Amino acid sequence: MELVSPAGNIDKLYYAYTYGADAAYIGLKRFSLRIKADNFYEDEYKQVIELKKKYPHKRLFCALNITFHNHDIEQFIKNIDYFKCYPIDSFIVQDIGIVPVLQKHFPNTALHLSTQANCVNSGAVKMYRSIGFRRIVLGREASLDEIRQIKDAVPDMELECFAHGAMCVAYSGRCLLSAYLTGRSANSGFCSQSCRWNYDVLADPKKLAESGALVLEEHERPGEYFPVYEGDDFTAVLSSKDLRMIEHLDDMKKAGVDAIKIEGRMKSIYYVALVTRAYRKALDAQEGIITREQAEPFVQELDNVSHRESTTGFYYNRGNADKTTVGATDSPYILTATISTRLTQQQESDVFKAAERTEQEFQTRLDSMHPQARQAAEEDYRLHPEKVPHGITAQDGWHLYEVQALNKFSPEDTLECITPNTVCTVLEPGSWRMADPRTGTLLDWVCNGHSCVLYTRQELPGGTLIRTKDPDFIPGTIRDPGRDKAAL
Repeated sequence: MELVSPAGNIDKLYYAYTYGADAAYIGLKRFSLRIKADNFYEDEYKQVIELKKKYPHKRLFCALNITFHNHDIEQFIKNIDYFKCYPIDSFIVQDIGIVPVLQKHFPNTALHLSTQANCVNSGAVKMYRSIGFRRIVLGREASLDEIRQIKDAVPDMELECFAHGAMCVAYSGRCLLSAYLTGRSANSGFCSQSCRWNYDVLADPKKLAESGALVLEEHERPGEYFPVYEGDDFTAVLSSKDLRMIEHLDDMKKAGVDAIKIEGRMKSIYYVALVTRAYRKALDAQEGIITREQAEPFVQELDNVSHRESTTGFYYNRGNADKTTVGATDSPYILTATISTRLTQQQESDVFKAAERTEQEFQTRLDSMHPQARQAAEEDYRLHPEKVPHGITAQDGWHLYEVQALNKFSPEDTLECITPNTVCTVLEPGSWRMADPRTGTLLDWVCNGHSCVLYTRQELPGGTLIRTKDPDFIPGTIRDPGRDKAAL
C-alpha cells in the first residue's frame, strides 16, 4: 500500500519524504480545506521542484478540496499559469465543477476524489471513473466490508483511505458547526475546530423532563446558547477520537485499500515525521522488508506525539466512531531543534579558526588595557565568567552539524535524536557541545533565531530531529495547548 503523508509547508514536505512517505499532499493558498496551514505560494514551487529531484520516486498530490463558488473558479483560472509551475502528480478535489477546468489545463495530471465528496458505494465510484477520476479517497464512514465490495465491483479504481489522525463528527468532514458559530466555513477551508472547544451543557429541568432538550454554552461565549439534538442510535455530539489503524494494516490491505493516508497538514514537523516513520516501518514489516519486531519500537513512538484517544473509526463497527473524547493527550517532549547538514571539512576548519581568532582578539584587548583597567576587567570576568569567550577545539572523531534551534536548550540538557531509521539516539551532557559558527565560541544556551552548530561524535543525518523532555509534562494530565498551536 502507498503511504500518503500531510505537508502543510515546504519543511513538512521535506520531512514527509525524508521519513518515508511515498507521496505527500499539499494545499495551495485559498483553494485548500486547511487555510490555516501555511500552504504553498509565491516562488516555493522552486523548492518543491528541487525536493522532487532529490526524491525522484516520491509523488506530490495537491488538495483543491474546497467547495468552489463561482468567484473561486474564476480566481483559480486566473492563477492557472502559477499552478503549472508545481510538479503536481494529482489533484484531490471534491467539487465536480472544477473537474473540466483541471482536465483542460492539466490533461496529464491525475484526478483523485477527496473524502469530502462522501463516496462510499460502488455506483458512485463507477460514475467518478467514467468522468476521469483515477483514485477515490473514500468517505471515512466506509467499513472494511464495504471497501472490499467496492474494490470487487470496480477493481481498476485505486482506493485510498485514512489510517491515522483527527476525525470530524460531521459526515466526511462536511461540517456546518464552524460557520454557524464563527462565520468561518469549514467547507471553504476556514474550520475553527469548534467541535474541540470546551462547552457547558445547560438545560431547563422542566423542559428537559418534557422534551429532552439540551443546550450548549461555549466557555468563551457566555450567554450564547446552542441546541443539541441526539438521535436514538447515537451519542456522539462534538469532538471525536483520533483514528489509528496501524495495528490493522493487514485488514486494510485485504479489503483492497491501495493507499493509506495520514491526516495532519496543520500538525508540526515532529508529528509528520514520527507518524510517517511509524507507518513506513509498519508497512515495511507487512511487506517483509523488516520484521514486525523491528518495526514495533517505531510504532510505540506514536505515543510520544500529541494525540487524542484512538479509535478504529467506522472500519469495524460504527459504534467505535460514535464514542467522543475531550481535549488531547500531551507529548512528554519538546521539539528542540533540527539538524540540516554536517559541515564539510573546510567549514569545520573555518569554525575552529574563528574560535582561535576570537580568543586571540580577546586576549589582545585585555593585554592592551591600562593595568588598573585590566585589573577591573579581570575582576569582572571572575564574577561573570560567561563574558570570557571559550573557543571550540577540534576532537578526533567528532563532527560539526548545522542546527536550527526551535526552543531553548543548553549543554546541561540530555538530547534525544530522532532519524528516519533510528528510533532514538540519546546524547548525554558532556557528549556534545554547541558553538556560534561565526565566532567559534562555545554557547551556554541557544534558542530560536540563534546561529548554532552542534559538535558530537554521533553520526547525525540531515533531517534529524532533536527533542528534550518537557519539564512541565505530567503523565495522565491533559494541558490545553491552545486552539492555534500545532501539537507535537
